[in-house]
Amino acid sequence: MSGEQSNLYLIFKQHSPRSVRLIFATLFLLTAHCSLLIAQTVADKTVATVTNGARATPDLITYSDLVWQLSLEPGRALSESPSSKDLNEALKTLEDQLLILQEARKLPIAETAEGQKDFEKAVTDMLNELIRQFGSRERLQERMGRAGLTSEQLDAILRDRVTIERYLDFRFRAFAIATPKEISDRYQKLYGAGKNSGKIVPTLDEVRDRLEEEVKNEKIAVEIDNFIDSLREQPNTEIVVMNPV
Repeated sequence: MSGEQSNLYLIFKQHSPRSVRLIFATLFLLTAHCSLLIAQTVADKTVATVTNGARATPDLITYSDLVWQLSLEPGRALSESPSSKDLNEALKTLEDQLLILQEARKLPIAETAEGQKDFEKAVTDMLNELIRQFGSRERLQERMGRAGLTSEQLDAILRDRVTIERYLDFRFRAFAIATPKEISDRYQKLYGAGKNSGKIVPTLDEVRDRLEEEVKNEKIAVEIDNFIDSLREQPNTEIVVMNPV
């Protein structure tokens, strides 16, 4: 996994002004090339390893994984020097993603043509949703360019994210239930006070489906948090931070 959680980037500025004289452009490009090599060496250092004991080789989290994770969060501003707080938030996210992904790998993979087609569609849908969140394909590509994130790397991240999402749906969403009382209580909480205020208030039937989904999603979120905590605490789990950020 290349980091959501699956999420990953190296921030470089691309400089090659065509208006400068050839000699200065050449000197500049040589300097930029050397700086890029140094930056890549730093960015690609291993930050942590994660394993649940199921495979001999643990999964690695590199510095670039952390940066890419941050870059794929639409609401987060890009920075040439991410703060320690941001990097550690990304590290925690990627640790959680890897622990879930390692569990997902234990399940058999659908090898049928229909199954593969369905998976590819899910990856495309996730990419389109990411484009929507960033506002346009151009904005996403511009952010990826600044982060040093290639289309191939993004595709690998999305594939891991789809695998994680499907595993969580399989494990939790199918069993999530919102009772009539929970839906009614949610309705009263949101709209009860408005009934006597003269405002136009939707009926319970009009918002039932949305409220049911909200209640179910909240339950699922709690279950996933508890599940991740249990994965972190299981005897075979080992997370080793080799280079603190």
